[in-house]
Amino acid sequence: MTAKNALQDIRRNLETLVGEKILLRANGGRRKTVERTGVLEETYPSVFVVKLDQAESSFKRVSYSYADVLTETVELLVLREDEQIRVGSAE
Repeated sequence: MTAKNALQDIRRNLETLVGEKILLRANGGRRKTVERTGVLEETYPSVFVVKLDQAESSFKRVSYSYADVLTETVELLVLREDEQIRVGSAE
C-alpha cells in the first residue's frame, strides 16, 4: 500500500504545479535520455500532461504516468526564476 500512497503524493504535488514551467528528463531507450522543457498542463487520475515548447520539439504534448516519476524513469524539475525544484518520490 505504500506504493499507492506514494503515487497519490506525487499526483497531489503535481496538481499544485499545474501551469508551472518544467524541465522533463525521460529515458529515451538504448541509453538515451531525452530532455525537454514545457508547461505542466493537466493532471488526470493515472497520467499527467506536459505541453512542450514548440521551438525544441516536434511534439505538442507528452503524457507520463505517476509511476514513471516514482520509478525515476521520468525526472521533473520545476523551473523558477533562480531555482530548480525537483519533483518526485523523494519528497
